[in-house]
Amino acid sequence: MFPHGLIRITAAAPPIAIANPAKNARESIRLIEETDADLILLPELGLSGYTCGDLFASDALLNASLDALGQVVDHSQQHDAMVVVGLPLGVDVSLMNVAAVVARGRLWGIVPKTFLPTYREFYEGRHFRAASENDPDSIQICGNAVPFGNDLLFQFGEALIGIEICEDLWMPIQPSSHAALAGANVLLNLSASNETIGKAEWRKDLVKSQSGRCIAAYAYASAGPGESTSDLVFGGHCLIAENGGILGQSRRIGDGNDPNQISETSVTCDVDLERLAHDRRVIGSFDDGRSTSSHQFRTIELDADTKPRPLRTTLFRSLDAHPFVPDESEERDARCAEIFAIQTAGLVKRLSRLGETTKLSIGVSGGLDSTLALLVAVRALDAVGRSHACIHGVTMPGFGTTKHTRTSADRLIEATGVTGECIDIRPLCLDSFRALGHQPLGIDINEQTTVTQLQEQLQGIDQGVSDLTFENVQARIRTMLLMSRGFVIGTGDMSEQALGWSTYNADHMSMYNVNTSIPKTLVRFLVRYAADHYFGGELSTLLHRIADTPISPELMPPASDGSIAQSTEAAIGAYELHDFFLYHFVRNGFSRDKILHLASFAKFKQSYDASTIASTLDTFLKRFFANQFKRNCVPDGPKVGSVSLSPRGDWRMPSDADSDAFRES
Repeated sequence: MFPHGLIRITAAAPPIAIANPAKNARESIRLIEETDADLILLPELGLSGYTCGDLFASDALLNASLDALGQVVDHSQQHDAMVVVGLPLGVDVSLMNVAAVVARGRLWGIVPKTFLPTYREFYEGRHFRAASENDPDSIQICGNAVPFGNDLLFQFGEALIGIEICEDLWMPIQPSSHAALAGANVLLNLSASNETIGKAEWRKDLVKSQSGRCIAAYAYASAGPGESTSDLVFGGHCLIAENGGILGQSRRIGDGNDPNQISETSVTCDVDLERLAHDRRVIGSFDDGRSTSSHQFRTIELDADTKPRPLRTTLFRSLDAHPFVPDESEERDARCAEIFAIQTAGLVKRLSRLGETTKLSIGVSGGLDSTLALLVAVRALDAVGRSHACIHGVTMPGFGTTKHTRTSADRLIEATGVTGECIDIRPLCLDSFRALGHQPLGIDINEQTTVTQLQEQLQGIDQGVSDLTFENVQARIRTMLLMSRGFVIGTGDMSEQALGWSTYNADHMSMYNVNTSIPKTLVRFLVRYAADHYFGGELSTLLHRIADTPISPELMPPASDGSIAQSTEAAIGAYELHDFFLYHFVRNGFSRDKILHLASFAKFKQSYDASTIASTLDTFLKRFFANQFKRNCVPDGPKVGSVSLSPRGDWRMPSDADSDAFRES
């Protein structure tokens, strides 16, 4: 019903005229007319006004409220949206504070409020009766039997909707908790919450945390300033949260806006039902909680919408093109500091199990990943009070090493005070080529061929030529040398693991990998953060130089001018795309089509046409499935975020899985 599982919800507080249901109905209908949403939530007692006091006992107000509800029901024939409104309603001899569910010209159900506040400024117990087990299953409204009770859930496409009213959210165990355990994935709260100092943050925390506990969406609509009277001021605070995060909130009285400019407030967001379903599937304790709930619910199925809903060309939810890297600088800095602390703590613990004379061996290439690993190792040694000289930083120039990265590596070793060593791997590689009978990039070699001769011949090779053996031999020689010198700190990042962009049993392997769950798009920010916050002077300048270096394994010959010729992103696609795909495929379990749909809204640093995004996604899926065998035997390393590919915990996948169903979804 909802393309890609995205349901658009509006929580709104239209202008309220206290004790004037006819006018309130007109305002509600106007707002519904102007709103492009699948589900519209209005405030508690919004048709009558919340602050009517003893007027609630009058037939005139109650009858006018029913008439107002009838107007909303009649108007709903013109729209596909589900609308939830609040009103006072006589039930048998009692008066109850209820929410009415309206759609397609019909009243589908009535949900009464469970908990009535009768303390401080609230007097609901004076006017209303709370929901109870003795409530009728249905009531007569305008000659029709309408389902009634706080045990009702409403099936609206893929959304199963539970409803509670204001104070219900403030209780130790909310009615919405039981609804969520019964399957509700969208929770609604009609409210009339007045404004006092600090209450808005409390309200926001409640909405956010309840959505997280219930692994659900939670929409909250509170009465606006038109409700203000006597001793109370209402701010019109409307919020929508999803699984522990606020998707959006409206302006309100008290947030710095001109109160004279606030008569109506609203917030509209697209809730991702597929993401919620995925999270409920993978969090087994949610199902465990369902077995402990004794609450029984009835499900009211709204008639299926026969018209397919069009794919919207707008997206009303935050969509980060770089989901691993926060946009806000303060949040990004806090994230970087926390990640460094986690990486360092993991390595400190591993060091505690090794002898104090153990040397840490790191291959220092002058690139991003090895620089980050070296910085983490330096901070770990600082934490345990050991000299940086315990780190053995080895530079191993090969046939593709450029002067730029070689200089960066040498300067980095010197500036950090680690023990440095340089080993030219080209003679060992040449010997390996001879032993294998291999012609590197098609060049004939023999016993008389020297490294200098081979290097010169390689410079004349067309840049488009590939030779996997040529690259792998260099990578494995480097790992052999590192493994023979001490406890090897791995440098490969999570994006490379996802794509299999490593040589098996070479840079793929180490004794402990501090970068194992750091995505490539975040590595650069971590290096820059370290430059700005942990190190000063020449080292800070050097770290920024390294952060600006193009990403390359430097296993193929440099360009004729000595610059880096082998670009990783030119070969497999931009890392900002791959990290976007990685997050939504692993974290959210989204299909190929949905990832493409979301990518069309993302604001990437570079501009990509649709065909480039699609082809890069196909590359990601193909490589991700083809390289699980590498991920199944990666070394230990600290988990730092919600996405990790460790085969020992977060990501368990057969090495020989077929990708067809995922590439065609």
